[in-house]
Amino acid sequence: MTDWRALNRANWDERVPVHLGPRGYDMAGLEAGTARLNAIEEAELGSVAGLRLLHLQCHFGRDTLILAQRGASVVGLDFSAPAIEAACALAERLRLGDAARFVQADLYDAPAAIGEAAGFDLVYVTWGTLCWLPDIQGWARVVSHFLKPGGYLYLAEGHPAAQVLDDATPLPDGRPRFFAPYFHEAALVLNESRDYVDSEARLENATTHQWIHPLGHVVTALIDAGMRLDWLHEHPAVTWRMFACLEADAAGLFRWPDKPWLPLAYSLRASKAG
Repeated sequence: MTDWRALNRANWDERVPVHLGPRGYDMAGLEAGTARLNAIEEAELGSVAGLRLLHLQCHFGRDTLILAQRGASVVGLDFSAPAIEAACALAERLRLGDAARFVQADLYDAPAAIGEAAGFDLVYVTWGTLCWLPDIQGWARVVSHFLKPGGYLYLAEGHPAAQVLDDATPLPDGRPRFFAPYFHEAALVLNESRDYVDSEARLENATTHQWIHPLGHVVTALIDAGMRLDWLHEHPAVTWRMFACLEADAAGLFRWPDKPWLPLAYSLRASKAG
């Protein structure tokens, strides 16, 4: 059996130096203490000052540390050792070691690795996370495990309706064609050497396994895990150039060039029963 987790981890291990490199993430704002999240989160998240916050699949911790700079006490978790090493180094350099802790573990092993059941006011999960997880019910149970009664999840993610499309064989007008069925349950085995941040980088660990999780499955998984849906928003824009034809707007989001054909992102808030 293919070790999908090892393949995915190797891919993300390789991305860490790319994303910290000269054509990677903009780190100047973080260093200055003025960094902003993406426009969607900035409009929806609200104040995190004084909150105990868990950031799942945090990569190298940029957003985690932005939230720490805004007054949250944060724990970031990721399965990539180089990502967590970079996050810890960043926290020390920014003198945020007392506000931020980072843990290396697989998402499904988080309850044992972190050890703070019902210890968080907010679980924060954003952008390109759920597609790496085969078991959305198990993910929802992990989220619920960590939330205090009355605590909540903030999730912002690429829309699964857009994930059925791909640029591999574009339409004559440049829009992407159908790639996979919306209700496809098996892993999608992809081979993509390009990076979503640095277009010049070429990844050697290019084979990954990803999954499409229909929106109804995500919401139902959270409800089954003992949570209540507070709100659900669908967005005509997304935070990265998901398809080559998308155009950047003034807020730094990417939209269809003519009409909002399909939603490109969604976000939700779900609360743990009190």
